[in-house]
Amino acid sequence: MTDMIPWTTGELGRLRQEMDSLFERFFEGFPRLGLTRRTGLTPSIDLSETKDDIIVKAEIPGIDSKDVDISLYGNVLSIKGERRQEKVDEDEEFHRIERSYGAFSRSVSLPCEVEEKNITATYEKGVLKIRLPKCEPSKPRRIKIDVK
Repeated sequence: MTDMIPWTTGELGRLRQEMDSLFERFFEGFPRLGLTRRTGLTPSIDLSETKDDIIVKAEIPGIDSKDVDISLYGNVLSIKGERRQEKVDEDEEFHRIERSYGAFSRSVSLPCEVEEKNITATYEKGVLKIRLPKCEPSKPRRIKIDVK
């Protein structure tokens, strides 16, 4: 049956990657069109886990920490903020503008429950690091049956 199919999934996948790459290169001079997979306002996130903690690192360079809001609802951590445009000198003539400005938001589901009251966040060299201590796993509890 596979002899009748001229393209395998791998070949189609490579063709799609090449076409995606072609379009990304074609539109790279137009960053505000939103045609790329990730906009400049979507922070990249690393989510890792240690024995005791969940660690989230988000790249948000050039943003003041007072312009960032971190919230936790259930097991979803959300990071919201705004990159403000710098004051522009009226004598300055731009040849290219690639940096993005405006509001951003990123949410990530956590792999387990965390202790909300002990969450800490630090911001250094454009990287926001959030440490979320894991809850102790619930232990099985024996339930006594009352006989009437």
